[in-house]
Amino acid sequence: SGLAGVSLVAAVGLALWFARAFALRAQDRAIRAEENLRHFIATGKPLDSRLRMRQIVALRFAGDEEFVALARKAAEEKMSARQIKESIQHWRPDYNRA
Repeated sequence: SGLAGVSLVAAVGLALWFARAFALRAQDRAIRAEENLRHFIATGKPLDSRLRMRQIVALRFAGDEEFVALARKAAEEKMSARQIKESIQHWRPDYNRA
C-alpha cells in the first residue's frame, strides 16, 4: 500500500512535469516564429541562425526600435539571455507565457 502510494505520487508528478514541458516547448516554437517574422518584417531577413532559443525568448521583450540591433549584437557577442534583458531599454511585456 505504501509503495503503491509512492508510485502514484511519482506518476502524477511526472505527468504534471511532462504537461508543463510540452506546453513550454510549444510556446518556444511560437516565440521563435513570431520573433523571426518580426525580424523579417523589419529587415527583410530571418533571425541569425546563431541565436539560441533562450536568446530569442529574451529578445521578445525588446521594443521595436532596438530589436534588430540587439538581435545582431546578441548573435555576434554570444550574449546570454540575462545580458540581453539587461541591455533592453524599452520593454515589451509578455503576459501570455505559461
